[in-house]
Amino acid sequence: MTLVNTVCRLAARPIGLPKPSDWEVADEPVGGPADGEFLVRVEYLSFDPAMRTWMNAGRSYVAPVQIGEVMRAGGIGRVIDSRHPDFAAGDEVYGTFGVQRYAHSDGSGVTRVDTTLAPAPVHLGALGISVITAYFGLLDVGRAQPGQTVVVSGAAGSVGSIVGQIARIVGCRAIGIAGGEQKCRRLVEELGFDAAIDYQAGDLRRQLKMHAPNGIDVFFDNVGGEVLEAGLSRLARGARVVICGAISQYNAAGELHGPANYMQLLVARASMTGFVVFDYADRYGEAVGQLANWLASGELRAREQVVAGDVGDFPEALLALFRGENTGKLVLALR
Repeated sequence: MTLVNTVCRLAARPIGLPKPSDWEVADEPVGGPADGEFLVRVEYLSFDPAMRTWMNAGRSYVAPVQIGEVMRAGGIGRVIDSRHPDFAAGDEVYGTFGVQRYAHSDGSGVTRVDTTLAPAPVHLGALGISVITAYFGLLDVGRAQPGQTVVVSGAAGSVGSIVGQIARIVGCRAIGIAGGEQKCRRLVEELGFDAAIDYQAGDLRRQLKMHAPNGIDVFFDNVGGEVLEAGLSRLARGARVVICGAISQYNAAGELHGPANYMQLLVARASMTGFVVFDYADRYGEAVGQLANWLASGELRAREQVVAGDVGDFPEALLALFRGENTGKLVLALR
């Protein structure tokens, strides 16, 4: 069996936002699986801010995507041919299949997806890695406790929108930082945040002082840069700062903007901890079980923004993520 596989490869390391010339989209033949493998027809691709860091050559928590390699991406697809004892044709599966139409797999890191429980995009969104990230980042790393004030940056995104909701569920005051009046209104009116701060309105430190007059107990940061500095300026004694991402810095050309006021950690006797959800892989089941209960009860809401397109549409759709044009989890449904 020979099929035509459309692939998206990294052609050059981006400086700033990725450009069309940083990618190579091509059609290539793909054969059937070898012994111990199966072939997946990829149907949905997940967009995550961390993708930008994977394109860089520097040291990170995972190896960088090499020039000429298929761009790394999580996805859901259907097994169409199998010579693997544990996977059969027709199985719906999740794995890091990359930005391509077809992918070979030996089963490493691949799990079955029950689409009778929820549609495939929900398994990338409401039951996906972004939501699991919010769960462990807030409760294990941030150690959020009832009555405390939680502030999350990037609050309209797939991680941040869940962090604020979980904070409310466990009895915290939840404040979100997002860009634009519409996003902020959704945080409060639809997702139940206690308050939302529009960083585009300016004077972020003043707004934080107004909404968190007694300081911030947990600052969950997805943005970095000036937003992180503003958060550090309002820490309560014993606060925990969770570093989950820094989307404002991922496309920065030149040196990154670090927090000049890091001594606020000393003043507040606070801690700042980097967090990678992959370190919690053996506890994903625990998180999914609790999250599913909250979803079923209506306490937790998640939104997937599904965009239909081809593999060749991936580069432009990725830019939409970095421009902050998405609301919730961005998913590409391959036509």
